Amino acid sequence: MDGNRRWAKNRFMPAALGHAAGAKRVREVVQACAEAGVTHLSLFAFSTENWKRPEDEVSSLMGLFMTYLQKEVASMNANGVRLRVLGDTQRFSEPLRELIADAQQRTAANQGITLMVCANYGGRWDMLHAVKSWQQAHPGQSLQALTEDALAPYLSTADAPEVDLLIRTGGESRVSNFLLWQAAYAELFFTDDLWPDFGADRLREAISWFGQRDRRFGSSAPL
Repeated sequence: MDGNRRWAKNRFMPAALGHAAGAKRVREVVQACAEAGVTHLSLFAFSTENWKRPEDEVSSLMGLFMTYLQKEVASMNANGVRLRVLGDTQRFSEPLRELIADAQQRTAANQGITLMVCANYGGRWDMLHAVKSWQQAHPGQSLQALTEDALAPYLSTADAPEVDLLIRTGGESRVSNFLLWQAAYAELFFTDDLWPDFGADRLREAISWFGQRDRRFGSSAPL
């Protein structure tokens, strides 16, 4: 969800207001995905690299995350949204960790779209954490016994399908350490729209574009 800071800069606003505008866009996108039949939506909210940003910006992002969890859980329940937070949450404050745990518990039984918010997440971290978790679960086995199928249950997305469509806003053309394992065969849709300007219409355009792709998964014939 790139472009919050540039959106704010273009309007002579502080970065915090750009992030707040981006957070407001989430509800519309979640609803549009649900209406389109999408079962899982992953949002890259805060990467492992984002700690390098100015301290005041990181602090405002943490506060915004807390506010979002406090305000949106009731709406999620009303609309059948199941929330999962992916990433190393141990670096977050205890109040934020408590809000995350409470929000996930309160929405765990919902049967609609699953919203996966990636926070303090990185694709490399995910794979390394999965390998360590596998080895802890199989202390007597050599890494030579580890296969792709054996590792998959230890990834943070173990109960979710692999990524079909990856959308990058803000005019950037890279994946930036996002769901690297899971997006191995994802179709990549890049748009110049800054995230606070990315709405349901652009989402439907991306889904329509995805529907026209010839997905072969390495084979010679479309599936």
